[in-house]
Amino acid sequence: MRSLAACYTIPASCIAPRINWRAARELLSVLLRHRQLTWEMTKRELTERHAGQIIGSFWAIGHPLVVMAVYVFLFSYVFRGRIAARGLSVPMDFTVYILAGLIPWLIFQDAMNKATFAIAGNASLVKQVVFPIEILPTRTVFAAGITHALYVGLLAIFIFVRFGALPTTFLLVPVLMTVQMLAMAGVCFAVSAVGSYVRDLKEFISVFTLVNIYLMPVVYVPEWVPSMVRPLMYLNPFSYMTWCYQDAIYFGRFAHPWAWLAFPLASFLCFALGYRLFRKLKTYFGNVL
Repeated sequence: MRSLAACYTIPASCIAPRINWRAARELLSVLLRHRQLTWEMTKRELTERHAGQIIGSFWAIGHPLVVMAVYVFLFSYVFRGRIAARGLSVPMDFTVYILAGLIPWLIFQDAMNKATFAIAGNASLVKQVVFPIEILPTRTVFAAGITHALYVGLLAIFIFVRFGALPTTFLLVPVLMTVQMLAMAGVCFAVSAVGSYVRDLKEFISVFTLVNIYLMPVVYVPEWVPSMVRPLMYLNPFSYMTWCYQDAIYFGRFAHPWAWLAFPLASFLCFALGYRLFRKLKTYFGNVL
């Protein structure tokens, strides 16, 4: 005879969403409880990269300026003839098209690369029982978010100076940045957890970020891609992030409406899975460091 408890067993599929929300609330509680520490660690993440250099933190502004200037020169002057020769009708300069998709990806790959050593590179902190190790991957995400805001601000200035106005859809960019930070948090939690076990994970991510830039519609228009290999672009989850930013910044309309559904859903799923993996592995960090 079946027990009463067995008759009222809740399916795992019903429990999973509750666990995900509980985990999210737990993370939020940790960050709020240690908000001053989180902010100090985030500032340290931003400044320690340029510590000891002659002009120091100026590179936080100078580096994105140089990167954007290089792409503006290449795609506004060097490749202008080739783009025009294809007879493409574009709403703005092709430079804006590229930067709209390139900036989010640069931020994402920078966060992933740093997250590989977020745990392994802070063994002394991880082994402290009282230290909230969730802050280590999170500070990488927050630092990337600040840099992202700087990049977007410079891009907005460039568009306004060159074209005299910003598209109305530019107001959606902060929403996209928030959704992207959710996805980055999930990836950084997963990468930092796995990176504490697999030390050469950074090399895999470096190769992936290098190759993936050509698997997203960032430096080309999707119509340029042969139909035989075009499915690779649609299977790439980062393509949908790119399309959302291009819609908001470049097209000024919802040219890819399905991407606006896929990107938030994928970001939430990424966060849920990444943080769950981190919670399961964090108990053993002290044993492998």
